[in-house]
This record gives sequence, structure tokens and C-alpha cells, in this order.
Amino acid sequence: MSTSPPPRIAVLIPCFNEEPSIAKVVADFRAALPDAALYVFDNNSTDRTAAVAAAAGATVRREALQGKGNVVRRMFADVEADVYVMVDGDATYDAQAAPGMVRQILQDKLDMVVGARIASAQDAYRLGHRAGNRLLSGAVAHFFGKQFSDMLSGYRVFSRRFVKSFPALSSGFEIETELTVHALELRMKTAEVPT
Repeated sequence: MSTSPPPRIAVLIPCFNEEPSIAKVVADFRAALPDAALYVFDNNSTDRTAAVAAAAGATVRREALQGKGNVVRRMFADVEADVYVMVDGDATYDAQAAPGMVRQILQDKLDMVVGARIASAQDAYRLGHRAGNRLLSGAVAHFFGKQFSDMLSGYRVFSRRFVKSFPALSSGFEIETELTVHALELRMKTAEVPT
């Protein structure tokens, strides 16, 4: 009787000037997903983000084209895995939620799980982001039906199918909107969980 190998999990961390927080993010996700490969994609940081991430044990890659959308395009093209966990490098997301999100994507055969920020957590949103998130989520709900309360979340888990089908046309922080709309347009199976 043969057993299938465990799924390959990659944690993808896009970074720009995250020196104060990146070691904690790498350590937290290493503890939460000990068998995962951790990648930090440095986007022309002017601080020691890359060096600190490497010292913390992450594989560090660089993307010269500025903007989070460009980094996501590079991450999705370069990294091979069965499950992809994407998280910002600013330590605003709870790594302990990652195993449950990964389990959900595998058990329910989903293509994307969004880690929704809990609205009462003030540190989870930068100034003005809460109102913008509500406005944008409402507009997308109007066209596609209400499926996400936090469509601007930088904490997501993807299937390989999602990652390798995603065209990544945006260059900046509109990437979260593009990820969400891609899933909705293709009627992919998705979920949102509070983190």
C-alpha cells in the first residue's frame, strides 16, 4: 500500500523595509508550519530586511520591479509548491491561524482562503484602510455577491491551481483586489476565516 507524499507548503512573504518585524514573522511561521519552505521576497528595501530574513532562516529572493503586484507575480512564477501561504512581513497577521487555513484548503479542496482581519484589532489596519476596505468589499459584493468581508487582506492561502492560473496584471497594492476578483470571476471555491 503506497501513501502519497505530504503536500509541499510554501510561505511567501513579500517585503519592503520590514527590518523591525521580519525575523518575528519568519520565526512565527516556522513554528506554525515547521515543514514549510519560507521565502522572503525583498522588493528593493533600503534597510536590512534581506539580511535579517536570511539570518532568521528564510530563503531570500529579490524582485527589482517596485510594487507588491510585481513581487506577487515573481513569487507565483518562481516557487513550486502544492499549497501557498502568502503573508505580509509586518507582523500584523497571526501565524497560528495558518495550519487551520492550510488544512481547510486541502480538506475542502478550495482554491483560496482569506484570513480576514478582526475589525476590533486596531493594529490590523493602517489609517484609512478600514473605510476603504468596506467600500471596496461592498462594490465587489454588489457584482459578485457577498463572499468576503476583508478583500484587502494580505494573509491568504492558495492552491497550486490558483497560483499557476493567476495572471497578475497589477503592479502595486491593488494586487489583493485582483486576487479576489480572479477567484470570483473563475468561480473558484473560496473561504474566509477570521484571524
